[in-house]
Amino acid sequence: MKLSFFKMSVLFPAAIAIFAAPVSTSTLPSETLRYSINWPSGLSLGEAQLSASNSRSSADQLPHLHLAFDLDASIPGFTASDRYRSEATGEFCSAEFQRTATHGRKQVNEKTTFDSGKATATRETLVDDGGRSELKTSSCARDALTFLYFVRQELSQGRFPPPQTIFFGAPYEVRLDFAGTQSIPVAGTPQEADRFKASVTGPASSISFEMFFLKDRARTPALVRVPFAMGTFSLELVK
Repeated sequence: MKLSFFKMSVLFPAAIAIFAAPVSTSTLPSETLRYSINWPSGLSLGEAQLSASNSRSSADQLPHLHLAFDLDASIPGFTASDRYRSEATGEFCSAEFQRTATHGRKQVNEKTTFDSGKATATRETLVDDGGRSELKTSSCARDALTFLYFVRQELSQGRFPPPQTIFFGAPYEVRLDFAGTQSIPVAGTPQEADRFKASVTGPASSISFEMFFLKDRARTPALVRVPFAMGTFSLELVK
C-alpha cells in the first residue's frame, strides 16, 4: 500500500499541475483553490492547495506569474508533503520551477532554471551532494504548474493545446483528449464541467487520468481522477 500511496502522492501534483500555439498574455485571476484528496470510498486522506498571483515591475511590462501547489496527505505509517513553486512570464514561459517533497523517508529538493535565449533547462539537485544536468527545450518551455495555467488560458479563449513536452524534473510528454461535458458535484452543488482524458509519458513511467474543468471564465480545475490497483483516487475542489 505504501508504494501505491507514494505513486499517488507524486502523480496527483503532476496531474493537477499538468495541461504550441501562440498565446495571449494571461487573463486568469489571482486565486487560491483548495482540494480534498479522497480514497475511493470518499474518505479524505489529505488536502492540497493551488494558488496564483502576478506582479509587474513597471506599468509597461508584462505580468510575471507566481504559481504554487502544496499537498499534505497521510495514511498510518506513511506521510507525504509536497511543495511546488513556479515563476513564469505572462505568456506562460517558465523561468524557474522548484520541487520540494517528503514521501516517508524519501526527500526531494530540486530546482530547474529555464533559459529561453539558449533554449535550455538546468536541473539542480539541492540535497545530499547534489547534481546538475542540462536539457534542451523550446524557446518557451513550460513546467507542470505553468502548463496547467497555460491550458486554462487556452480553454478560456476557446482554443485547445496540442500534445507537447512539459518539465516536472524530467521531461514528460503530455496529451489531452476532450471527452465531453458532464455534471459533477462541487462543494455539494452540481456544476457543468468539461472532461478531459490525459496521458503522461516520462523516461521511466506513464499514466492516464481524468481532469474536469468548470465552464467558468477561469476554467477552474475541479476534479482529478487517477486509477490505481486499489481503486480510483480523486482530488476534489472544495473552494
